[in-house]
Amino acid sequence: MITGSTDGKIMVRRCLVTFKPFRIFVVGIGFFSLCFLMTSLGGQFSAKRLGDSPFTIRTEVLGGMESRGVLRKISDMLEVILKRMDSLSKLDNTSTTEARRLDELSSAINRFQPAGLVERIQAIAQNVSNMAIRVEQILQTSMMQGRAVRDGTSSQCDVPRDPRFPECPGKVDWMRARWTSDPCYAFYGVDGSDCSFLIYLSEVEWFCPPLAWRNHSSPPTQHAELPKAPKRQAAFRTNLSVLLDQVGSGKESLSFMKRRIRRLAQQWATAANRLDAKLEQRWRDQKKILVHVGFLTEESGDVFSPKVLKGGPLGEMVQWADILTALHVLGHNLKISMSVKELQGFLGVPPGRGSCPLTGPLPFDLIYTDYHGLQQMKQHMGLSLKKHKCHIRVIDTFGTEPAYNHEEYATLHGYRTNWGYWNLNARQYMTMFPHTPDNSFMGFVSEELNGTEKRSIRQSKVSNMAVVYGKEASMWKGKEGFLQILHRYMEVHGTVYYETQRPPEVPAFVKNHGLLPQHELQQLLRKAKLFIGFGFPYEGPAPLEAIANGCIFLQPRFRPPHSSLNHEFFRGKPTSREVSSQHPYAEQHIGRPHVMTVDYNNSVEFEAAIRDIMSTQVEPFLPYEYTCEGMLERVHAYIQHQDFCSPEPPFMPANVSRQGLLGGGFTGPLFVARPNSTALGWASNATAPPAWPPLASLRLLVSQDGQSCVEACQAAALVCEPAHFRFINNKEALRGLKVQCEVIDSEVNHILPAFSVVRRECGLQREPLLFSCAGHSPKYRRLCPCRDFQRGQVALCRDCL
Repeated sequence: MITGSTDGKIMVRRCLVTFKPFRIFVVGIGFFSLCFLMTSLGGQFSAKRLGDSPFTIRTEVLGGMESRGVLRKISDMLEVILKRMDSLSKLDNTSTTEARRLDELSSAINRFQPAGLVERIQAIAQNVSNMAIRVEQILQTSMMQGRAVRDGTSSQCDVPRDPRFPECPGKVDWMRARWTSDPCYAFYGVDGSDCSFLIYLSEVEWFCPPLAWRNHSSPPTQHAELPKAPKRQAAFRTNLSVLLDQVGSGKESLSFMKRRIRRLAQQWATAANRLDAKLEQRWRDQKKILVHVGFLTEESGDVFSPKVLKGGPLGEMVQWADILTALHVLGHNLKISMSVKELQGFLGVPPGRGSCPLTGPLPFDLIYTDYHGLQQMKQHMGLSLKKHKCHIRVIDTFGTEPAYNHEEYATLHGYRTNWGYWNLNARQYMTMFPHTPDNSFMGFVSEELNGTEKRSIRQSKVSNMAVVYGKEASMWKGKEGFLQILHRYMEVHGTVYYETQRPPEVPAFVKNHGLLPQHELQQLLRKAKLFIGFGFPYEGPAPLEAIANGCIFLQPRFRPPHSSLNHEFFRGKPTSREVSSQHPYAEQHIGRPHVMTVDYNNSVEFEAAIRDIMSTQVEPFLPYEYTCEGMLERVHAYIQHQDFCSPEPPFMPANVSRQGLLGGGFTGPLFVARPNSTALGWASNATAPPAWPPLASLRLLVSQDGQSCVEACQAAALVCEPAHFRFINNKEALRGLKVQCEVIDSEVNHILPAFSVVRRECGLQREPLLFSCAGHSPKYRRLCPCRDFQRGQVALCRDCL
């Protein structure tokens, strides 16, 4: 079957003799496979007859003269390999154990007999790859050991036992067994020797201490003290042309974002001037910031761009456009990535290297991304979260609670979902609405009207005109009942997308305008009296835009509240939050007369709400935190004050006394009663450690049984502040609240710090990542760190700016 000239045979033999050992094995594997494939195919083509079964064909193949000829050629090749193996086994620096392994491999190959053993070829082919890898490891280790002996560095590569790096020995063992499993290791110089393992684990990753003898012979790594670049001051920008160029083009999603940026440009400029005056031109550090919009990358599927012109969701693109604008206007050094290739380029990661870790310092102070981008960082360039995660901010629409964020805890206690589990500080997740105090509220902006526009709206409002919140026809299905009631009182308008014919789900009495551009939708809202929601989508930007244009927003109340336990939409999301209406922020933070929440299943209640709306006059209203100035103020405070890279040790562990920690002879209580309040505050004569928000904003109180700290703080007109948990997670807080504890334990539980009145058991938190405002249990009353907040800016305390 396989023929060739004498010259060809001589060429093959020369190649086999000159190839490196590892390449010989690779060629051998390919040769075995090719011979077996050709033998099988040749037998089929020469022996197959009508009516033969696959088993008949296989019998004749195994017995054919062609197979015997192929096996003879394989035997000749194996003899060449064995000669090379013999020469390799005589290397001067090969250890006894390694030589024995080579002998075992040689014996295994010698036992291979060519006659009638095609079945054995298949078995050997499955194991040859592992043999080749192991031989390569042995050879590389032998050569490195010989080099180490010659250079006198062999004793300098002993695996260190350093308590500061407890994982080092285990990681070295892992590398010994698995260093060939990823091409990244070879790319960074790993060659199978302990020296290369330690260099990699100390200079590329962080598991081992730096090698002293490498200090003057290796380039600077993340462990070396690199000279810091001088700080630069951030200056407000009002020209957005550079930003528009950075956003790029080629997708409808990007075009939508750029149109939004242009439309609000003047409002951003005005807001920048106002905030500049408010800050009195104080120094602001200019940060190097990377924005990687993961959900719009082709690698994530980019399901949003094709739907922009078909009524698809725009909330995420609205928020990202506003985030980009805020960061640019605040004067930071901004890079924008919309693909994995761009991301690799900005981070300086070599492409095509699998999950290679990022070496050296991170070239950015902050990285804003989403869950898709976070996954891409892990998969495509190995951005080690343990090393760089403190710089990351995750734009997370619905929020991630601490119990879902802590990977081990979530896995053990049933909180593991497809999202979450990244072991970040929960404040690194940034939400669209301030519904989860454990996270930071990023938000977005709505268009703010000037005096002239407000007067125009008063004159043009149509008292019996309603616009329905629902761009997709599927949202209208099953809504005929209450729409008929609405139609008795008002003219109903829709903005449902359709291509050729009107969607049948939209009733005939509805005047459907089709999908409108943003400026045309704004004009429609400025005429309408009512903006009515169907219950979905949850927590979008449209209701705020309608309220800002003088509409009343009518929405359904959910009984029972929607959550991951009873509603498919929330299932799998990393939160246990219960949503009481379509838009909880509008219900709780705005409320009547601008927002009405009723039971749509109760026709009497629904009709009464419509009559109430007909007789109610409202002015356009926009919460300050959703104005351009409010967002700039909030993002500025986060960038200048939030620091997740500096360690935050527990303020007062259970085994440290108050006097020993504070010093200075202070003996009074740390927490004292606040005037006209049931909450405790930080003692004014006690030393306040550096903190943001400042400790002066802290209000310590106790929840009711089964109540979360979110609810407990809200009941006191306060906000739960997760950054303050470390200051109340101690015996002093229990004493200040006069809690009687027979037992005080320190545990890993997202309910703690808390106590049981019945059992007189108190628990303190042992895992800072599990400090949770949202956690609650019917068995416990929680210790809650609340704080004050600015009117119209719930994310910031009164002294936070």
